[in-house]
Amino acid sequence: MKLLEEEIRKRGKILPGNVLKVNSFLNHKIDPVLLDKMADEWYEKFKNDNITKVVTIESSGIAMAILVALKFKCELVFAKKGKSSTLGNVMTASIYSYTKEKEVLISIENGYIKEDDNVLIIDDFLANGSAALGLISIIKYAKANLKGIGIAIEKGFQDGGKKLRAEGYRIESLAIVKSMDYTTGTIEFEEA
Repeated sequence: MKLLEEEIRKRGKILPGNVLKVNSFLNHKIDPVLLDKMADEWYEKFKNDNITKVVTIESSGIAMAILVALKFKCELVFAKKGKSSTLGNVMTASIYSYTKEKEVLISIENGYIKEDDNVLIIDDFLANGSAALGLISIIKYAKANLKGIGIAIEKGFQDGGKKLRAEGYRIESLAIVKSMDYTTGTIEFEEA
C-alpha cells in the first residue's frame, strides 16, 4: 500500500536493533483516516472469505482491528496480555514480545471464538511471527477457521512471514520492509 509506505517514510523512525517506530501515526498517536484506508484494503483482500470474527492482541492492534471488524460487520476479539481477574475460563498461548524483551501470556475467554467462525487476524507488525503463532494456536484450539492474517508492516528481512507462508497461512501485508538502516535513516520496501 503506497500510502502506508509514504507515511512510514515521512513519520516513522528507525531505531537501533532493527526497530521501526511508528508511534506517531499507527499505534500510539493514531491517524484514523489512514487506518480507515488500511481497513478498506484488508476488506478488499478478504471480502470473499465470509469473515465472522476479527482477532488481534492488545493493545496496538485494537485500533486497526476495530475498523476492519466494522467493514466486515462482525465482532472483534482481542487477546489480553498477562492474567486478568475479570476473565473466566480462557484459551492461552505464550508469545515472545520483542518490544518488552520477554515471554508474555496472551489469553482469550473460552466461547469468544467459536468453531463455526471464519477468523481474520489483524496486527500492526510481523517480524519473527511469535504473536501470529500465538493467536493461531488459540484459534486452532477453538477449532475455528483461520482465513488469513492482515499485517500493517511486515519486516521482510526477518523470517516470520516466510515461516508462516511456508506453513500455508495466507498473509496480506500492506507494507513489507525490505531493508532499513539506522545510520542513514533509509528504508526500502518490497515491490507489491
